[in-house]
Amino acid sequence: MQPNDLARLLAETPFSWQRPVPEGLVLTDIQWRADACNQGSILFFQCFEDGLSDDEIYRRYLSGRRFAALVTNRPLACFARLEESRIYVTRPDDWAEVVRRFCDLVYPLDPRVRFIGVTGTNGKTTTVNYLSAILRARGLRILTIGTLGVWRDGKRVAETGFTSPPLIELRRILYAEQERIDLVVMEASSHALDQGRIAGIRFQDAGWTNFGLDHLDYHGDEERYFAAKSRILDHIAPGGRLYCARPEVVQRLDALGRNPEITRVLLKPLNLPPEALAAKPFLALPHNRTNYALALALAGRELGFDPLAGEILAQRDDWRSLEPVPGRFECYGRDDRRFLIDFAHTPDALESILTAIRTAFPQHRLAVLFGCGGDRDRSKRPLMGAIAAGYADLIVLTSDNPRFEDPEQIIAEIQAGIAEHPDCQRIVDRAAAIAALFDRLAARPFSEPWVALIAGKGHEPYIDQNGVKRPYSDREEVERHLNRLGWAA
Repeated sequence: MQPNDLARLLAETPFSWQRPVPEGLVLTDIQWRADACNQGSILFFQCFEDGLSDDEIYRRYLSGRRFAALVTNRPLACFARLEESRIYVTRPDDWAEVVRRFCDLVYPLDPRVRFIGVTGTNGKTTTVNYLSAILRARGLRILTIGTLGVWRDGKRVAETGFTSPPLIELRRILYAEQERIDLVVMEASSHALDQGRIAGIRFQDAGWTNFGLDHLDYHGDEERYFAAKSRILDHIAPGGRLYCARPEVVQRLDALGRNPEITRVLLKPLNLPPEALAAKPFLALPHNRTNYALALALAGRELGFDPLAGEILAQRDDWRSLEPVPGRFECYGRDDRRFLIDFAHTPDALESILTAIRTAFPQHRLAVLFGCGGDRDRSKRPLMGAIAAGYADLIVLTSDNPRFEDPEQIIAEIQAGIAEHPDCQRIVDRAAAIAALFDRLAARPFSEPWVALIAGKGHEPYIDQNGVKRPYSDREEVERHLNRLGWAA
């Protein structure tokens, strides 16, 4: 990139509105966070329908920041207060394309690098990790981007805090890593697809795990949530396929009529040999077998087989390369006191994991500890309460990233779906709730085996409350109490 390239691209880009440009200003870089800017930065600031007033946006993000130019996707009332910055507003629906052009200039993509995307309500992280393991076992250099952060060849590179990072951050990561990788496997969240965070990325193939209730606080209703997910079809290269694990997804996509030229492939259930289930116990879970089947189908182009051309996925032994995914059905303890940590935080995910537990531990009584995140879809709270009540002998309701909501109120909304339950306890502090759960089970006779699900946070090493992420880990709490009580395996 040459010194005047950013200024030239600004001048060439058609905007709906702009403020007269001062002469002689040197532009040095592009940013998506105001606190990362310097006096030569172009700040690309995307506004959302999140209830924040223009004044709040100014006070929270822009006041006192230094940047040379501001690009937004709509006019802001605070523009008059940004006296020293040149300002541009994109035309309607042009935001992602404008940001993509600047990313192409500053962080150009190596055309040699290939991409595979995975969307769905649940199972994205597991599918991405399985696919990465399968391909790395065959010698490919893989970069994964998703809920667990950025990993190159199975080693963590960075933590982004997003399932799908904003486009400038994504391109910065790809530009830094592309000389050391062959293929990128990435999660594509509904937010990312709706906000244009993966603009310019073309997947050779993509996968769709499932679809359930989530993120209605952002999308408004299920129809718009599904429509946002369906935009993954816009990112699949000609000749690519969308592999789907659920028939209802294929049916709904066909009814929607979006990009019919992209082939939708419905995968059949995958039956694994007893040897695989013995070696990889997590594959005994139906949803993990589905995730493995999806990962294996997505690996076909790279490994030289076509899942539609007579190759039987169940005959392959790629399962040998798989490992458990952090925070997904992690099992601790001993036979009479089992503790499972899982990221399940939607109604579908919670029901799926509880069904699997009842199948895997038919002789055990079942305890469930969980909460729901604040400032997120409130409609799922009573639904998750009702699901827990249908399976659990003991329920402990607690906090799970309350953010700026009252955790007591969140718990009350969960409990509204539980109605009458013989043993439902409320403990707001999550660490105290886990301690109480262990003490409750310690008081029971060991002739009465128990399995406890601690759901919602999985791998996350923090509690997000009132704008602060304080260190906290379900995994550390469970290990501490297992050692305290002498229950470690």
